Amino acid sequence: MNPSLLLTPQRGLTLIEVLVTILILSIGLLGMAGLQARLQQSEMEAYQRAQALLLLDDMANRIAANRNAAVSYVTGTTAPLGAGMTCASVTSTSSRRDRDISEWCNTLQGVAEASGTARVGSMVGARGCVESIGSNQYLVTVAWQGLTPISAPPSGVACGANSYNGVTGSVCANDLCRRVVTTIVRVANL
Repeated sequence: MNPSLLLTPQRGLTLIEVLVTILILSIGLLGMAGLQARLQQSEMEAYQRAQALLLLDDMANRIAANRNAAVSYVTGTTAPLGAGMTCASVTSTSSRRDRDISEWCNTLQGVAEASGTARVGSMVGARGCVESIGSNQYLVTVAWQGLTPISAPPSGVACGANSYNGVTGSVCANDLCRRVVTTIVRVANL
């Protein structure tokens, strides 16, 4: 064996180590970027749910405060208020119920904040329904468009049903992107 071959130092080993380190770091950074994107989606979902709960509580309080006219607040599930609907205008002679419905409809549409001419102060595609469920009880529901598909709401909650499905082949088919919150308002007979 040639003794000069045994004494030559190895070359390129440090370069391979650096390339492997860069590969491992890039995989880790891609994972962190994916985690950040998922966290932003979760934050938006939580924000929309908080907004929906505030709107739900708002209408429940309006019905309870005007309990003598509670039955007139019923919208049913086929004529929800909010996204894509025309909110009634209010005049100085409007009834309290008309003002409440108009204000709730506008709030569902996001009137509190605008970007240009678009109303953006509420959840995506927010709709609200008030249903009579008998014995002076009213089911108040707020529905909106979620960002990612999860399980569909119970079939008994019909507000906004099939309104949030995407185009054919979308991941939002079968109400998987519809989000709802509900509460029951009980009005006592006085």
